[in-house]
Parts: sequence; structure tokens; C-alpha cells
Amino acid sequence: MKISSLLLVSFILLSGQVVASTESINVIYGEDNRKDVYDSTNASFIELAKSTAAMISDSNLKSILNGEVEISGSTLQARGICAKERFSSQISAANCSGFLVANNKLVTAGHCIKSEEDCKNFKWVFDFKVDHAEQGTVNVSSTSVYSCKSIISRKLDSATKDDYAFIELDRKVTDRLPLKVRQSGKISKGDSIVVIGHPTGMPTKIADGANVRNLQGKFFQANLDTYGGNSGSAVFNVETGEVEGILVRGETDYVYNSALGCQVSNLCAADGCRGEDVTYIRNVPGI
Repeated sequence: MKISSLLLVSFILLSGQVVASTESINVIYGEDNRKDVYDSTNASFIELAKSTAAMISDSNLKSILNGEVEISGSTLQARGICAKERFSSQISAANCSGFLVANNKLVTAGHCIKSEEDCKNFKWVFDFKVDHAEQGTVNVSSTSVYSCKSIISRKLDSATKDDYAFIELDRKVTDRLPLKVRQSGKISKGDSIVVIGHPTGMPTKIADGANVRNLQGKFFQANLDTYGGNSGSAVFNVETGEVEGILVRGETDYVYNSALGCQVSNLCAADGCRGEDVTYIRNVPGI
């Protein structure tokens, strides 16, 4: 996908088209496996989704009555994505994704949190999801919204491509469990994986049907259906339910369709294109 220089995931709207920096993340490989949480029939995936969070700017959050917070954002269509694209009427509010690994600690991509300023200006929001196909606005309980207290560790290495951030939240999370992460060994080529996060900043999507393509020094590559906004998403081993890594880079997701005058998803064969890069979770110290 084409993404901006801010956190490498925010779309820029210019002359009615989505444009971006030289960095890119993600695409559709083979069949589009993205599902909204309510549309998933896999109870394990639905449970894992509870412990994933969206990184959302304070400007997109508004406290309303009954202890709820309203999440606002432009629809994908308003951002230049073709109306025929799946989920084009859903809002885009998240800059990145993250996931809970301890009762007050969260992991995301290193390019999502670059400084203490980023730590202060963005909230981490659980339960950013829709409950039916026609849902427009999304409200969450104020108890699902957390601040970044501090950056525990972070790496963004252009040479090794290592990319992660480990942050402390402002309080303990008591209404959902931390995710289990791989503690030893390494995932194998061909293993089945699933990613849960916020493609193009949208409400939570679950995308399975993917496999590990190859293993690199600090990351592995896979045919995951992910987009900008998925940066920082947890990538799970389908068999064990453990986090294997952090989604960080990939193929261009949207391409301009001159006949339609808007952006459409970039489509690759299941074994085509470059693949998506996933930082090994064991690279992150202290979890």
C-alpha cells in the first residue's frame, strides 16, 4: 500500500486521490480473507481479537454520554478508494495496530511509535469493531481507551529490517487477557497463520488463510492480506494460537484505476508478489 511519512500508515488526500511515500505495506493475495469480527465463525480468533488494539489520534476520539467514546474518521470512499471495494463505507481512524502482551504492556511496530511525542498524542483503543454490515460510527466504552505511559524499548533498523516497539500503558487492563507469545524456537515455512488488526485504519479485521513463505534473519515473509494500518498487528500461529510476530512491511496495497477514477486493491496470486514482512516476536526483549 502507499502510505505517508507520518507513521508510514496514514493516507494523504490530494486532488481526490490517495498518494503516499516510498514506503509500502500490504496487499490481497489470492482470495480476500479479511472478515469483520462479527462475521467470523472461529471462536478462537474472536477471542484473540479482544486483545488487539487500534492506535488512534486524540483528535478522532470524543467523549459522549454514558461513559462512551465516539471514534470518528472519513470513510475509505471519501479517501479516494473505489465504492466497489470491500468495506469502502467503513470509517478509517487507526494509524497502526497493537496487541496486549502483559496486563499493562503492549507491542506494536517500531515505525508506529517513533518518539515520546507519538506516545503522548495517540491512544490505544480496544474493541474498535463493527457489529453489523451497515454500521457507520463506532462507539467504545471509555474503559477500552488507554494512553501510552512510556516506551520500554524500540527498534527500527534499516540494515537488519528489525522493527518493533514495546510500550507501557497508563493503567492495567483487567477485562481481557494478554496474548501468549512464542517463547522458544521459530515458526516454520508453510505454517498456517492469521493476522488481526486494522487494515487501512478500519475497525478490526481478522484475515486467515495465509502461510509462511520464507524465513529471514529478523523477520519472516508471508502471503497475508494486510494494508497500512495493519502495521503493528499480531500475526498468530493458527495451530498454537501464539503470537509469532508483528506485521511491519509489504507489497503495495492500492493502485489507481484510471477507468474508475479511484483506488482499488492490488491483487496478487497466493504465491505471487513480494510477500508481507513480519518481525519475529522473540526480537522484542522482556516479553
